[in-house]
Amino acid sequence: MIKIFGHTAPDTDATCSSLIWEWYLNDIQQKPAKAFVQGAPNTEAAFVLQRWGFDAPAQLELADGDKAVIVDTNNPAELPENINEADIKQIIDHHLLVGGIKTKTPINVTIRPVAATATVMYSIMRSPALEQMPDGIKGLILSCILSDTLEFRSPTTTPRDREIAERLAGDLQVNIADYAAEMFAAKSDISHFSDAELLRLDSKKFEVGGMKFRVSVLETTSPATVLERVDSILASMPAVAVEDDVDQVLLFVVDILNEAATLLIPNETVRSTAIKSFGVNVDSNTVLLPGIMSRKKQIIPNLKV
Repeated sequence: MIKIFGHTAPDTDATCSSLIWEWYLNDIQQKPAKAFVQGAPNTEAAFVLQRWGFDAPAQLELADGDKAVIVDTNNPAELPENINEADIKQIIDHHLLVGGIKTKTPINVTIRPVAATATVMYSIMRSPALEQMPDGIKGLILSCILSDTLEFRSPTTTPRDREIAERLAGDLQVNIADYAAEMFAAKSDISHFSDAELLRLDSKKFEVGGMKFRVSVLETTSPATVLERVDSILASMPAVAVEDDVDQVLLFVVDILNEAATLLIPNETVRSTAIKSFGVNVDSNTVLLPGIMSRKKQIIPNLKV
């Protein structure tokens, strides 16, 4: 059996892409496969799974030699420690190539500059997959694209993302604006998360200029709900940094509707990083960054220390 899985802290694209490819391998290619996750899917992903009639995938346990397909990442830091001992068969992704993964044989690697891994998957499928695709899988693909493009607001959005989303929404008779609003409302419900959990909910580790960062993003239609907890979140950052072996934690609260991000400023180091990276004045424990929506395209490439 082939195990399919994405990155830690699974979001909608990582969770649902694993299920999309499970269907494709099992039903189209006749290869036994099963989707897994590394951690609990976020609230938006949980909503999407329920909406389209799927159970959450099981938690991944990867043994040496297991056959694996990696989706929505190619970064060893987001994968099991023994990933290079697995028998990796395929990688499907839309992020920059990090390096560090070793395979036992030549494999298919598909990394394309689009907003969602599900967009890549739909694009590489051929007949009969496109004709036989059930509504549930179409719904997952649509959801991944709307999530990663923030309903086409993100600068990562490409014409291909929009084309596929609109085609699938038409097939499903789904109003994109209404459905996206439901998804984002689910994503914005953070009431049951601790501050430390919020900092790890949608988070990736990066090293810039010798400094190790945990770069966290909270995409929400209600930024005030997050920012009313700013003091306690700031107070939790040092412990999270120590536990996660990073120098600093950066939290960007992305306001989906107003297309801006608020960066929390816990100390002088992050204040200096914000000034150098985004050319802003910082005179409080938060700073507004108009137009900043994408970690992949706008945050990480601009980080300076």
